[in-house]
Amino acid sequence: MVSPIYDYQLTIDKIIEWAAYAYPDQEIVYAPPKAPKVRLTYSKLHERVRRMASVLSQFKIKQGDKENLGTRIGVMDWNTSRFLELYYAIPMTGAVMHTVNVRLSPEEMAYTINVAEDEIIFTNEDFLPLLSSLLPKLPTVKKVIVMSDKNEDIDVKLPNVEVYEYEKLSREGDPNYTPPELDENTIATLVFTSGTTGLPKGTYFRHRDIVLHSIVVNAGVWNAPPLNLTHKDVWLQIPPLFHAHGWGSPYSSLLLGMKSVYPGRYDWNHIIRIIKEEGVTYTAGVPTMLYLIINSPELANYDLRGFKFIVAGQAIPKGLYEEAKKKGILISQGMGMTETAPLMGGLTFKPKMENWPEEKKEEYILYRAGRPAPLVFVRVVDPDMKDVPKDGKTMGEIIVRAPWMTRGYYKDPKKTEETWRGGWLHTGDLAVWDEEGYIAYVDRVKDVIKSGGEWIPSTRLEDLISTHPGVAEVAVIAAKHEKWIERPVAIVTPKQEYKGKLTENDIIQHLNKFVNQGVIPKWWIPDKVIILEGELPKTSTGKTDKKVLRDKYSNILIQK
Repeated sequence: MVSPIYDYQLTIDKIIEWAAYAYPDQEIVYAPPKAPKVRLTYSKLHERVRRMASVLSQFKIKQGDKENLGTRIGVMDWNTSRFLELYYAIPMTGAVMHTVNVRLSPEEMAYTINVAEDEIIFTNEDFLPLLSSLLPKLPTVKKVIVMSDKNEDIDVKLPNVEVYEYEKLSREGDPNYTPPELDENTIATLVFTSGTTGLPKGTYFRHRDIVLHSIVVNAGVWNAPPLNLTHKDVWLQIPPLFHAHGWGSPYSSLLLGMKSVYPGRYDWNHIIRIIKEEGVTYTAGVPTMLYLIINSPELANYDLRGFKFIVAGQAIPKGLYEEAKKKGILISQGMGMTETAPLMGGLTFKPKMENWPEEKKEEYILYRAGRPAPLVFVRVVDPDMKDVPKDGKTMGEIIVRAPWMTRGYYKDPKKTEETWRGGWLHTGDLAVWDEEGYIAYVDRVKDVIKSGGEWIPSTRLEDLISTHPGVAEVAVIAAKHEKWIERPVAIVTPKQEYKGKLTENDIIQHLNKFVNQGVIPKWWIPDKVIILEGELPKTSTGKTDKKVLRDKYSNILIQK
């Protein structure tokens, strides 16, 4: 007997359908650096999503289910409103959206597209020369859809593929398209890691995963103190949409009914201007992004007091935190990774903590990544997977379970088995936890310095070095040593006014002050400090790329 009860499936199309119903007049603002702004209401966004989804359905894509992946469709774009539309249009048809990381090397990009077996590529016209050079190496790609900020139709020809123009297709699409009823366990997205420890690894997520994740981002982090975000806040999409679902915000911001601003290609002076023009109250990013905002020449013209910035991806150096505080920027921290879609948790305060002295709250803001989000379980364990004491001192590895995590690495069963051993996701992050259950990151397992059998956390040294007034950026890596196996080496870039003046001895003497105060032991002092006049190398997601630094400097002490 067939039940008359509707079997409600948690699918992505329901997010935008509900948001357009609940907040029909709320705005999405696309504000690129070199083109006029585009303003869409939630209702108009929903219409454009349905138009593009109808076009994809006419392309006769394969619809996925809980057993099989649908047609894989790659997207190569900046943070644009069109990319936001594809976050909904592609999965609602039963296809799989592959967010192509355009900051990877061309070889790595081709690798991810070939692993995904993308049949269709949506590309910003900025990437046409790159895609054209890659196409001979991409045998599965049959169609390319070009996205442009120009108001006129563009004429593009590429070898051996069908080429279409996004806005023309959108105009031809059906504004009343009704998506198919999908099983919530259908795979919706394919997202690759940034490849800092080898080739990028593919993670994949079901519709159900993304809907649950979006609800908990709001209920467990955005709505909670100290952020206390509501539909009255204005979100700026700085996290790249090609990485870790843009940190979940293309979905969660619509559920919360926020006005959202998409800045297009990164231009930090322009971003400062649109923060002011659009009344932005909140954004997020890795520490490098906060550094670029704080040090933008354009900031001299604006007051960012009360602006909220959540830092994740790397621990925030104390020096950067102090600079942000001087500007009145409110900092919080978050925990996450690509494999967890990306939320694991954030710095949310328990009720009793609201009455804590400001100094103690500030200590948590600076030195705690947070506590698990609702429905997430996090442990800090020793090599035998036993919980380490909650004493704020004993280091262990973070392992996690969450209802929206990827089920494994796409086409990589060996790495999947290794990472999910014991039924928990092993993050590769070293941390301590305190009596309140809050997590403080210590280092990545691959980045911690093992000197004479003892651990030196690179992040702690970076934190202290960053408080020198002349330091713009700092990274500490392990260099090979004949006696101690590994010893720390610091690589520092000076602020503009200190270029040509900052010396190795300045940094050593600065650290010696912390030794004299009992903050760190003498043997933690780096054996060498390298002063670079340029910027530190960055990964595709804006983090400091220590792999590049290790490749260049790991033998520097041996050669000495």
